[in-house]
Amino acid sequence: MRRSASLASLTALALVSLTAPTPAQAQARTQAPAAATQGVQPVRQAQGLQLEEVLASSRRFAPSILEALANARAADGRVLASEGAFDLLFTGEGFSRITGFYDGTYVQGKAIQPLTNNGGQIEASYRVSRGDFPVYEDYSFTDRLGELKVRGVFALLRDRYIDDRRFGQRNALIERDMAGLDALIIAIGVQQRAIQAYGQWVAAGQQVQVYRAQVQLAEDRQDGISRQVQLGARAAILLTENQQNLLRRQSLLVAAERDLANAAQRLSLFWRDNDGRPRVATPADLPARLPMIPAARATDPAAVLARRPDIKLIEQRLEQGETRLELERNRLLPSLRLFAEAGQDFGEQGLGGRSRDPFEAVVGFTFSMPLQNRAAKGQVAAAEANINALEWRRRQSEEQIIAEIEQLSTNLTAAERLAVLARDEEVQADKLAAGERRLFQAGASDFFLVNLREDAAANASIRRLDAEFRLAQARADLVAVAADLDSLQLTDDFAGVVQP
Repeated sequence: MRRSASLASLTALALVSLTAPTPAQAQARTQAPAAATQGVQPVRQAQGLQLEEVLASSRRFAPSILEALANARAADGRVLASEGAFDLLFTGEGFSRITGFYDGTYVQGKAIQPLTNNGGQIEASYRVSRGDFPVYEDYSFTDRLGELKVRGVFALLRDRYIDDRRFGQRNALIERDMAGLDALIIAIGVQQRAIQAYGQWVAAGQQVQVYRAQVQLAEDRQDGISRQVQLGARAAILLTENQQNLLRRQSLLVAAERDLANAAQRLSLFWRDNDGRPRVATPADLPARLPMIPAARATDPAAVLARRPDIKLIEQRLEQGETRLELERNRLLPSLRLFAEAGQDFGEQGLGGRSRDPFEAVVGFTFSMPLQNRAAKGQVAAAEANINALEWRRRQSEEQIIAEIEQLSTNLTAAERLAVLARDEEVQADKLAAGERRLFQAGASDFFLVNLREDAAANASIRRLDAEFRLAQARADLVAVAADLDSLQLTDDFAGVVQP
């Protein structure tokens, strides 16, 4: 009778380890010495690897995020390059007749500054000459100290409000914003996958604990049955039956440990060391329970649409298309350019005569108009159609996002209820298994029923873990859809990309 009571105590103890709501606490206590030898900090022993650590590491070192940020920096470089179209340009030319009847020498330098608010430009030039020139080069004559001239060219119709240079600059700015949005979209996807990988790893670790407790129960029962068989209290076949059950549970444990190792490998793509190399989590890093990411800060459709980077990306493409349309419409206009220049020679009179001495002021214009301009008309039609297509794409995306939010909200509510039901089911299954074990020890039950109850309790624990994982994933999915940068730990890097 004392042996039966002792065995009952062992099985009850194993049941407590199986049904405790935070089984990893016991595992952390048993693995604390090994963790200490590996340099694990006491905080890690008590709490395990936390989701915040994984998200912070993923944000800093995930190659796809770093690649997207590098592309964004490249877009910054293209913006600077587009500003080069308005750089001050200096040109110079000169010649000297070495032999022949004329001995003229001529040098000119010119600075050209394109206008940023008009398709024209401002020019300032200085030229000076010495010697004599033929009549067909009469323009080369200057007074002794040369001539200073200022010239302005202004677009009045075509190129007045936009031209290729200003379009290039505006397009580069839009592409820079688009590169930032692309990077944010990639970062949200990476963080969402990091949360999923972390949840799978924690759930796999807890499944290992469930199956390990099942194996421990079978091993303890094997010892007790073996003693009872030796005393003639049990049939030998019962020992064989329990051995078969033990082997089955050990197989489940090995499969669970394999799944845990694979989950740790997947998690290593997001949890990295300070040099950015993947870190493979060990069972000692498992937390006591599966953390739940905070709920999305706002799931109102209007607020979500205002934060979604993919909607912002479509809006940027619309702005890009409208800028392109403006440029193509500009090309339909006739070209009318007004120019004005003023020049003054300095110094003593040169060989060109008195005609160079007075102050000169000239105004004029140039005009051109294509009579068909089919190329520009075709480009205008294409740009308008592209804008219309983007507007329909934005509408489709907005409707899809709203539907997705409603679906995920429904899934989250159901996941919360299912998690509560799974916990209650686990409690009831554990009570049945404990009661059946007591009956078995008292001889009022058989081996088949007690194993059936224990398997049912283990399956209930697995379903509870699955329900909690699905609840955590439902929250993560809703956070990702809502583009909640705070919960995804992306605010510091992408706060200026999408304004709430």
